[in-house]
Amino acid sequence: MPPALKETKMMVKKETDYSLREMMAIAAAREINDGEIVFCGTGISMLAAMAAKNISAPQSTIFFETGAIDSRLEEVPLAVADSRVMHATAVNGGLAEAFATMQNRFTGSRVVGILGAAQIDIYGNLNSTVIGDYQQPDIRFSGSGGACDVASFVNRTIIFMQHEKRKFVEKLDYFTSPGWIDGPGGRKRIGLGPGGPETVITNLGILRFAQESKKMYLAATYPGVTAAEIQQNTGFTLDLGEAEEFPPPTAKELKILRERCDPQRLILN
Repeated sequence: MPPALKETKMMVKKETDYSLREMMAIAAAREINDGEIVFCGTGISMLAAMAAKNISAPQSTIFFETGAIDSRLEEVPLAVADSRVMHATAVNGGLAEAFATMQNRFTGSRVVGILGAAQIDIYGNLNSTVIGDYQQPDIRFSGSGGACDVASFVNRTIIFMQHEKRKFVEKLDYFTSPGWIDGPGGRKRIGLGPGGPETVITNLGILRFAQESKKMYLAATYPGVTAAEIQQNTGFTLDLGEAEEFPPPTAKELKILRERCDPQRLILN
């Protein structure tokens, strides 16, 4: 871990009564609007979707790649294949139903996808396949799964990342899932719809994409974190001019997150 990042984490922990993981989950929950359909994967994205449904977006609908649609989620599942995702659902289908929901012309405009990756570039393109050469990689990951489909077809995506230079890179080692490709018009040129990445939520702050250039910029820092520290841990130059301090989680948000969404600390720990 870079020394600056370690120091920043220690500083944030010291000055607040919430963890960075809690901050990330609440930040993502605030991005989800009531009535939206949330496609989420395993881990913190699942917790964020639950937090949104219990805090600010009660009419949102959660669904999973494994085919569970409108899950009640009495307990946070450990994976998308965990049987708890199927509790009191509207539909228990399969991959076909899940991806049909994502691409359906009546529901697709309301779908928001929550993704993660090993690498991201300035246009929000993602790598979740390999680090190093594809034929002889240093690290091989599980690959796209449904991430490429989500990034290609949903109305907008929220991306979770750990903020490190090795993850925020000028050039991906492998192009797994599309963001804004190479800038304005990039998605249209390769036949994709108008959707794309909207927000990147990290353990240091919130990043968004400029309307005209489609390049990532720093929108907000967490309390105790500076814009300079975020730039120091980014492998490309960010526009820092619009950065504000992100409002910390409220007592109500933390109480619901800890006691209703993940009382067993399956994700929060």
